Amino acid sequence: MAHYVSVFLVSLSAIFFVVDPLGIVPLFLTMTAGDPPEKVRSTARRACAVAGGLMLFFALFGGVVFRVFGISLAAFRVAGGLLLLVTALDMLRARSSATRTTPSEEQEGIAKEDVALVPLAMPLLAGPGALATVMVLMARGGNDPVAMGLVLAGVAITFVASYFVLRGAGLVQRALKASGMAVLERVMGLILAAIAVQFMADGVKELWHG
Repeated sequence: MAHYVSVFLVSLSAIFFVVDPLGIVPLFLTMTAGDPPEKVRSTARRACAVAGGLMLFFALFGGVVFRVFGISLAAFRVAGGLLLLVTALDMLRARSSATRTTPSEEQEGIAKEDVALVPLAMPLLAGPGALATVMVLMARGGNDPVAMGLVLAGVAITFVASYFVLRGAGLVQRALKASGMAVLERVMGLILAAIAVQFMADGVKELWHG
């Protein structure tokens, strides 16, 4: 039982922190500025639904990538850990990660009429780091259906929470203010960095023994 509790907590924290809906709040407010409340809620709902569906797809079928390209799980753990570490370091510096979106993509998103799918769902919510994370977590579960189900539950909970964060983005920003957002980003970045190092350590150990 304790093992499954640990699997769930690690999965939920890793997925939530790498998706980082709180870090997207300022961009979401900029991209939806001037939109009526109904459209803001619709944008948040569609972005989270598409990003969540994409994450679930990669969680369930991402293993095909390993087989098609002949990639070992150990190698993917190291690569995924490195990508997570880059994201975590950017979070520790309280700045937007270039692995998720570039300034030109952000400006393009601001100018778009509908931003729910691009850039909100992909790459802001379900970016390369998030997809790599969920694939590694599923692979760590091996053939244990309970562990795999807990990872999927972590994805579902993350995007339900993300919807409510984005739906109340204005309230979140007013409550936390810039300083509060920066502190929270750094705390989440520190935890994410530790998870990234663990991913890499597991991968290196498997490669060494293999």
